[in-house]
Amino acid sequence: MSRIGLIDYGMGNLHSVQRAFERIGSSVVSVHDLGAMEACDGLVLPGVGAFDPAMERLNASGLAPAIQTWCQAGKPLLGICLGLQLLFEASDEGVLPGLGLIKGRVVALPRKPGHPIPHMGWERLAPAEPSPLIPAGSGESWVYFVHSYAASPRDPRCTTALVNFADQAVTAAVWQGAIGACQFHPEKSGDAGEAILRRWLTWLQA
Repeated sequence: MSRIGLIDYGMGNLHSVQRAFERIGSSVVSVHDLGAMEACDGLVLPGVGAFDPAMERLNASGLAPAIQTWCQAGKPLLGICLGLQLLFEASDEGVLPGLGLIKGRVVALPRKPGHPIPHMGWERLAPAEPSPLIPAGSGESWVYFVHSYAASPRDPRCTTALVNFADQAVTAAVWQGAIGACQFHPEKSGDAGEAILRRWLTWLQA
């Protein structure tokens, strides 16, 4: 059984994420520092809220350098929602630097009449570059979004799924090295979200 470390910095829906992983057979522990990470097979970085307050908490707790050290060693991490955005270098939402683990920045969603922001609800994923999260030949997946910003990776090859918003394709999931992340909430996305978490867990155990 894989031991998943759920990074707890006070800005994530930890309970629902923990339950989602436990349903698919993972042992989940809360992680507050680098020492606690060492006993884990993979980390999950959740997040709900705004970019700068999240980075302030990660920096103040020492978790930011711990996460960077973990990922720079090639160890697995899965970001969820704000957790995806924090992986990038910067965000239109704030002024603080992000973790900088993926090159690029987070940009505001396009504004267009009839497309309210935040973007909330179920949307169909459009597969991009294949990855362990969204492999080639994946079936249709409808997943649940709540966001006002989306990542714009410098290297488009790290985008593994897109979603249509205001007639534009925006980043829905990324994969680079051993880092994967979803802008949507797999833990709130029913069978499709569970399938994505299972794929990540299968890759982790391979």
